[in-house]
Amino acid sequence: MITMDLSALKDVFAGNGCLKIYAKTLAPNDNSKNQVYLGGSFELLNIFPISSITTDPAGDWERERFKAALPFSWITPEGHLSPAPRAQLILYPKYPEVRFSGFLQGCDHPPSELMTQRLAGRILFLGVAASGRLLGYVTSPHSDMAREFNRLAPQESLGVFQVIDLPAAADNRKKLLLQLAKIHRQGWIGSKRLDKHGQVVPCNSPNCGGYTLEAELGITPNGYSEPDYLGWEIKQFAVANFARTNNSTITLMTPEPTGGFYKTAGVPAFIHQYGYADKKGRSDRMNFGGVHRTDEMHKATGLTLVLDGFDKASGRIRNSNGMIALMDKKDHIAASWSFASLLLHWNKKHNQACYIPSRKSITAPTEYSYGNNILLCSGTSFDLFLQQMAAKNIVYDPGIKMENISSGSPTTKRRSQFRMVSGNLGRLYRTSEIVRV
Repeated sequence: MITMDLSALKDVFAGNGCLKIYAKTLAPNDNSKNQVYLGGSFELLNIFPISSITTDPAGDWERERFKAALPFSWITPEGHLSPAPRAQLILYPKYPEVRFSGFLQGCDHPPSELMTQRLAGRILFLGVAASGRLLGYVTSPHSDMAREFNRLAPQESLGVFQVIDLPAAADNRKKLLLQLAKIHRQGWIGSKRLDKHGQVVPCNSPNCGGYTLEAELGITPNGYSEPDYLGWEIKQFAVANFARTNNSTITLMTPEPTGGFYKTAGVPAFIHQYGYADKKGRSDRMNFGGVHRTDEMHKATGLTLVLDGFDKASGRIRNSNGMIALMDKKDHIAASWSFASLLLHWNKKHNQACYIPSRKSITAPTEYSYGNNILLCSGTSFDLFLQQMAAKNIVYDPGIKMENISSGSPTTKRRSQFRMVSGNLGRLYRTSEIVRV
């Protein structure tokens, strides 16, 4: 049998674009029959790539769970990849707890000898490839690789994992900060954006601070919520003064509702039912907006934001079919977002986020400048998101409108925003730090 040492394994992970390796020493119960325990936090969902999440209700909340499909491949001893198409994470909200299962089924070259037995001391190595797949390798406790790993000095840990940084991880952080320092030193930068071909074009909308920063970083705007730059999610937020950056409002995510009247009847009917005439007097227009906080009825819309299936006392999900919902006065669901859909959406908001303050010029032409106190955050989970909603630190603040109503063919704009004040951002992450560039 071909064997691989730790250095060769690192090369395979790095060659597939992995930035880090997550290593766990397996217990006897960590096998294909009993599943592999990966930790007591949903934080892994923001590290490992998830392709879909479904609910698996059991009638008894203690046994309810989510199932998260996982694009996973084993690394063979020869260094090749062998897909395991039925691999999945199983999330038990009661504990919470994350387990790994299905990792041998349908795989052409699985490590069955090691993963079907009860053997302590096996070591499982996992890494996220640039292709968006999770890669895995397992070694015997008696292998040279295991002995080499066990001799390593204590390193960064993440729950049950020891984290091995590959060279690109440290380089990417350094590259990000160097680039942001360069952008800060440029001072005022003309408003612009990149088109889908990567060409610089003018940006004429009122809020082009994000587009201008992305253009400077070479980020082409896209319609999906993937990491923006070198594995970091890039978020700029507007401030009036770089010395005061804690009072700005930041949009965390903009998911469309997955249920309720909004989904079944459509946006025009929803606005007619729950919206209001434009407050600036613009004719033939209705809006649906305003800050909605948990358990408070909004005066303009008459709707109350609720967390259905979330236990505020323990900070845990109690119902896998739970949701964030807007309820009207008759207890009808006006709009809702299932926990399963939000888990997936929040997963795509990467585990590493970088927040950059920006200022906008007050005279034409429009220009932006970017501050040098950068907030770097890592280690988030959907539980933390719901906890901050329950604490009213995250609000639903939509910008939905309908124009040309009398024409018979009205136009609508949809923007469901979950937002937070910048000074509270650290509450969403395991670690956060301000770095001066």
